[in-house]
Amino acid sequence: MNLSLLHPKVNTIVREAGVYIQKQQGQVKAQEISDKSLNNLVSYVDKTAEQLLVKKLSILLPEAGFLTEEKTVTQTEKPLRWIIDPLDGTTNFLFGLPIYSVSVALAQDEDILLGAVYIPVLDELFSATKNGGAFLNNQPISVSKTTTLADSLAATGFPYYKFEQVERYMAMFEKYMRGTRGIRRLGSAAVDLVYVACGRFDFYFEFDLNPWDIAAGLLIVAEAGGQTSDFAGTGSAFSGKEILASNGLLHGFLLEG
Repeated sequence: MNLSLLHPKVNTIVREAGVYIQKQQGQVKAQEISDKSLNNLVSYVDKTAEQLLVKKLSILLPEAGFLTEEKTVTQTEKPLRWIIDPLDGTTNFLFGLPIYSVSVALAQDEDILLGAVYIPVLDELFSATKNGGAFLNNQPISVSKTTTLADSLAATGFPYYKFEQVERYMAMFEKYMRGTRGIRRLGSAAVDLVYVACGRFDFYFEFDLNPWDIAAGLLIVAEAGGQTSDFAGTGSAFSGKEILASNGLLHGFLLEG
């Protein structure tokens, strides 16, 4: 598999899905929106965008399986698989907010080989290949050089459907609210991660996500020189259950509790 050849082709497909999504903003009727679970919204736009991605990625790499949020294709346990969130930030999209993204990763088991995150409204395409660097619209990017929490800007995602970790989350939130320049909540984990990668945020933390929310972003952060882990620093963030992403320089301070 030649990742350098796959990279631009995947970028083109991801951008196409994002263009479709942006054209649909403001067109979705109330009766076309449903709850997958508490506060977890979905519409035909998510599903159609996923179908577009699956169809074209299947042609590009027929041997790969799929792990997708909307499950419009059979979920396969193949070691090599595409991990897809067709619309990360669905609530933002449906309420007319401009922060949402398309996130696609290619992984061998939990080893992420390629990732792309596209923010349609800003026409920003972040991408990376393993050991190939990270890019924004084909220009190299790197994480920030901030070395102290007091000078840092943080990002997070609030619990909105699973509340078992609220007390632990609020303790972290208070700590970083008091100890940083501020905390931002944009509503798309994929965007939060690529913003760490390009230095707009210094670190990001969240509970209770899924691999499709973060897989592409994890690689992009790593290839931009950053670091990701669970909150203890002893495990991978791949599952999404605990994710801490930083410029690397701050990671040790963040793990101190």
